[in-house]
Amino acid sequence: MSHSPSRDTVLCISLAGRPGTFGVRFHNHLYQQLGLDYYYKAMTTQDLPAAVAGIRALGIRGCGVSMPYKEACLALVDEVDPSAAAIDSVNTLVNSAGHLKAYNTDYLAVRQLLAERRIDPATGFALRGSGGMAKAVASALRDAGFGDGIIVARNEQAGRQLADVCGYRWLPELQDRCPPMLINVTPIGMAGGPEADQLAFSETAIAAAERVFDVVALPARTPLIRAAEALGKPVITGLDVIALQALEQFVLYTGVRPTAEQVAAAVAYAREG
Repeated sequence: MSHSPSRDTVLCISLAGRPGTFGVRFHNHLYQQLGLDYYYKAMTTQDLPAAVAGIRALGIRGCGVSMPYKEACLALVDEVDPSAAAIDSVNTLVNSAGHLKAYNTDYLAVRQLLAERRIDPATGFALRGSGGMAKAVASALRDAGFGDGIIVARNEQAGRQLADVCGYRWLPELQDRCPPMLINVTPIGMAGGPEADQLAFSETAIAAAERVFDVVALPARTPLIRAAEALGKPVITGLDVIALQALEQFVLYTGVRPTAEQVAAAVAYAREG
């Protein structure tokens, strides 16, 4: 798939500590399918303030923000959407004539998935993780009315802080507790990572759970998701999240909402990368 940028092409970028290919392929595929003169490129930086200043100075329309920049970006923008303000974490910047507005489409995607799957807010859950994405997921659960939650995090300070902000409990380990919904928001199970082959929760907890949610997108079928599917449990995958959040970014950047078929084709193409 080729696109030759011209002097009129609108540039969108992403900033990540470890740039991936999903966003590049997803956005560029949709630009071409919809005949939009846009181009998307993944980047990294050692100087975030300078990079954000560059977005303004060069007229870059949009920027996806990944770890480790999600919280530091807040101090560098002009306006913060409620989706980002609620959790002090940014994953999307939109540049309108030099005015930078920060959003969190991870939060918006999780809210949408919880609603689409019609998950009862009375469902108790355990969420493993305490970083920026964990904040997005926990805040989405809180704002959707989920009241009975445990934040499982080895980092006591971050874990307690997230639990306190959202009105949940903190535990360093789940131990023998078996909540109905298990949510992994750590790199456990991520391809190429040190814990790629590990389960984020015990086999006992998975067997007892009613539903499993893993935000790790690569691979889409992590060890946790495979274990849940083998037991016939309904799952939400990281691919579900990344596709929805990327779609919301696309709409913010272009003002165009693709059809479900166009989005599915873009996701399939992005996954080949």
